[in-house]
Amino acid sequence: MKVLYDGPVHVSYFQIYVMSGGTFASDPAESNHGQANGLCGAALPGTLFLTTGLHTGQTHFTLELYADQPPLDDTWEEIVEASFRPVEDEIALVEWAGEAVHLLDLPIGDYRVRYCATGMDAAAAADTVKDDEAPIDRYLLQFWPAAPQPDAILKQTAEVAEYWHHAWKD
Repeated sequence: MKVLYDGPVHVSYFQIYVMSGGTFASDPAESNHGQANGLCGAALPGTLFLTTGLHTGQTHFTLELYADQPPLDDTWEEIVEASFRPVEDEIALVEWAGEAVHLLDLPIGDYRVRYCATGMDAAAAADTVKDDEAPIDRYLLQFWPAAPQPDAILKQTAEVAEYWHHAWKD
């Protein structure tokens, strides 16, 4: 396993992205079009639209790369999976409006991503966390090589996660 990023990030409007060129993932409905899950929008080529419980402020993200599918850690409250293929070799975790960019050492290829979250309801209730305050929610995004396949909701416990899973349905 290789850690691609582990640290604080600033989210706005419940959003943060993984981008590799392609279309900027500014429209959540378009990013989640045709998907079962509403937390990890992978419908646009080369982008992931990641939804958080926190509206605005600091939270914690960890991104990991595996050679094979990692074991499922059921201690996370929310777990979804989707397929991702970078369209350019410069891949980054991008904060809202490009305010900060965290470059990722991720080779081009087909990946399965597992997006895990804890504390989404508490973060949604707080709405805002200042940069000098401890994060309420935290997130893990795992990548491993895999052929494309439909996205899936593996675990859902938070009311806010349930809301986002249904928010972008046609």
